[in-house]
Amino acid sequence: MAELSTADHRSSPPRVSIPRQYNAAWDLIQRNLQAGRAAKPAFIDDQGSYTYGDVAERVNRFGNVLGGLGMQQEERVMLCLLDTIDFPTAFLGCIQAGIVPIAANTLLTGADYDFMLGDSRARTLVVSEALWPSFAAIVGKHKTLKNIVVSGGDAKGHLLLADLMKSAATAYEPAATTCDDFCFWLYSSGSTGTPKGTVHLHSHLIQTAELYGRAVLGIRENDLVFSAAKLFFAYGLGNGLTFPMAVGATAVLMGERPTPQAVFQRLRQHRPTIFYGVPTLYAALLASPDMLKRGEVAPLRVCTSAGEALPADIGKRWTELLGVEILDGIGSTEMLHIFLSNRAGEVRYGTTGKPVPGYEVRLIGEDGSEVPRGEIGELQIKGPSAAALYWNNREKSRHTFMGDWTRSGDKYIEIEGGYFQYCGRSDDMLKVSGIYVSPFEVEGALMTHESILEAAVVAHADTDELVKPKAYVVLKAGVSPSDELKQALKAHVKEKLAPYKYPRWIEFVAELPKTATGKIQRFKLR
Repeated sequence: MAELSTADHRSSPPRVSIPRQYNAAWDLIQRNLQAGRAAKPAFIDDQGSYTYGDVAERVNRFGNVLGGLGMQQEERVMLCLLDTIDFPTAFLGCIQAGIVPIAANTLLTGADYDFMLGDSRARTLVVSEALWPSFAAIVGKHKTLKNIVVSGGDAKGHLLLADLMKSAATAYEPAATTCDDFCFWLYSSGSTGTPKGTVHLHSHLIQTAELYGRAVLGIRENDLVFSAAKLFFAYGLGNGLTFPMAVGATAVLMGERPTPQAVFQRLRQHRPTIFYGVPTLYAALLASPDMLKRGEVAPLRVCTSAGEALPADIGKRWTELLGVEILDGIGSTEMLHIFLSNRAGEVRYGTTGKPVPGYEVRLIGEDGSEVPRGEIGELQIKGPSAAALYWNNREKSRHTFMGDWTRSGDKYIEIEGGYFQYCGRSDDMLKVSGIYVSPFEVEGALMTHESILEAAVVAHADTDELVKPKAYVVLKAGVSPSDELKQALKAHVKEKLAPYKYPRWIEFVAELPKTATGKIQRFKLR
């Protein structure tokens, strides 16, 4: 493939021009080598630091490993890898070879992986040693799975990635792919049911980097970024891989789960300039006795949130404590990254901001037509990073991908100033006494009470089979559940919202059911 320079695609939002002959991995790597960044750190994981030159060599070696395993262009490799240098090595190594990586959620069950291996018909599995127990009993069932490669110190009777890499050649000729070739898959997180293999193209990664990463986030070469959201997650993939590589920045990777303790450790040790989180994590960080102080985050200039809408109270408290804004936005596996976002200096907490350059949104009512400003409608998006299809699922593909437009399944309302306000999932919306009630609005009101750590609101039928809000509540440490507290919480919501919106029932729980990426699974509560 001819070498790409940074001039081979040009960004002038809202448009990004990409050549027909294009390989996403080759672009992300070569732009940094051509810019003289071979000696600059690209990734820092728990084991060490790796330069852009190191990454280029590792990706080439992995391409040769795939060839040695008999992998052919357009075949699929499932990656179930923790956030270490082996993730970008394998992910970009596959893409550069024209082979399709499937980045699997590392927090699922053996049954989930069994489904994904069967659904994708992957020929090779690359799995972290710590995650092998979830695969040990299922890999033998899949006749299409020919190779098992383990990342770590013990191959578990299979192939050890480190050994394969050590003996592989460092020179590699990238596959002759086009911007419209299938590039990688992400399985949807399953917040509304069965995961779906979401197929993205070679052009999609750089589209999100230019249109959101540069134009909204303002990421630049001298940034050091840390994403608590993992690389297998569409949000985390942009945060920790695509965006920093697109501009020559450095990304911190964390292999362990993003507990407050683990996140604080990286924030204090590495002092990033950009931090990416999710609402549940921000709430947990604020509730932690180890919460950061303003002086500890002096280089931090921007934070982001996605995955679910950020309650206004959490955003305000974070900014008051640290002096740093959280840019709340919404993205999806289907659109790859954020398409609606707040902007630095223009943040309006309680909203999801305005459309990202290069993306259009519309709100559609039950009659199929656009709703006027001030009315709730289903959010639909038009943009260049929309997935091609759901693998092997024509019915759901046709339902979600409607020509230029993609259905989000989210209900929104456009308010004054062109800001969009989240109202819940289409299947989560409550109609109380004939009036739509947003569960998120009720959750936001509950979250302003000092006793509450997390809350989820769903529809529940009363004795007359009429739908009313029901709240599931996780209390902060040291707070005891009681009937008195239930009544106090109901009264609190009535003070904040129209009285008909208050939760008729409140149930205290130890934790809320969530996807591995932190989204509350309200369908399980229903």
